[in-house]
Amino acid sequence: MFRPAITGTGVFTPPNVITNAELVTAFNAYADRVNAENAPAIAAGEMEPMQHSSEEFIVKASGIENRYVMDKTGVLDPAVMHPLLRQRDDDEPGIMTEMAVDAAKRALEQAGKTAADVDAVICAASNLERAYPAVAIEIQQALGIEGFAFDMNVACSSATFGIQAAADMVRSGSIRSALVVNPEICSAHLEWRDRDCHFIFGDVATATLIERIEDAKGPHFEILSTRCATQFSNNIRNNNGFLRRSRPDGMKDRRDMQFMQNGRKVFKEVLPMVSQHIADHMAAEGVANTDLKRLWLHQANKTMNDFIGKKVLGREPEPGEQPNILQDYANTSSAGSIIAFSQNSDDLTEGDLGLICSFGAGYSVGSVIVRRHMS
Repeated sequence: MFRPAITGTGVFTPPNVITNAELVTAFNAYADRVNAENAPAIAAGEMEPMQHSSEEFIVKASGIENRYVMDKTGVLDPAVMHPLLRQRDDDEPGIMTEMAVDAAKRALEQAGKTAADVDAVICAASNLERAYPAVAIEIQQALGIEGFAFDMNVACSSATFGIQAAADMVRSGSIRSALVVNPEICSAHLEWRDRDCHFIFGDVATATLIERIEDAKGPHFEILSTRCATQFSNNIRNNNGFLRRSRPDGMKDRRDMQFMQNGRKVFKEVLPMVSQHIADHMAAEGVANTDLKRLWLHQANKTMNDFIGKKVLGREPEPGEQPNILQDYANTSSAGSIIAFSQNSDDLTEGDLGLICSFGAGYSVGSVIVRRHMS
């Protein structure tokens, strides 16, 4: 059995930023249009008017201040309210491939490795731009990697599930290394016309290189243990899919074809599930909460992360112990915990322990316990 390690990470950040102020202006203009178009029904009490959003509401509900997106023109147009991404020819690299390749090259550079050192690519994301061929295989070709590649989807837990799959393959000896890439274009499945969720998501891509520890060329994180769990729930759902056109009214503009959640039930049910999952994982590995130097959580909601951090550590987290990046990136689905890890791990020293955790639709939760090594 071999010992797997994270030797490099990379983050691709889209060029466009949408501030809360911009988002609120666009949403309120859309709400005014809807209310004007339906003024008679509203006046007759047959329809409730759309409420305005506000910056204060968004920050209080989520802790989010900005988000990066691949396109902001369509999102901020009250007549469109979704990203406008050009149709690409089949011979062109897909947009997810472009994002993932950028992040992957950064991870390889950090690890001091090249494509020739990689045996496998796992594209793990909450949504994939097509059914087949696998986006992972396109990424593999774009990077010039031999071996194999495959896609996987466990919604917001995709990154940690992908890391477990890669670590298991490295541990067994079937491969020496793997790239887990998480290109997330969450702006495309978010319903920007829904006041309750229009602020939640942003776009990003992350990459994580997992290798045999003896192949590490510099500072790295040994993967001591991984654990995944799932429990079915409809409280986070998207009903879009290839069967859509086969069903009555399938191609109509339907709310259930975008991101939907019952936020209160998610909050009530996911928090204890995740907290217990982490506690059980740590106990099984003999890791006390006093041993943990860093907690890199899924970036969905600041209140949720603060609750989990306090539960896991048994106290209020100190500044930096449980870093949040969602104020800048918003919820980036599977990529969030990897952004937090990539941007808030260099300061750890030899022997320090940390835990990466992501959770979301499914329900699903994945955790990775790591130990820092400086050489």
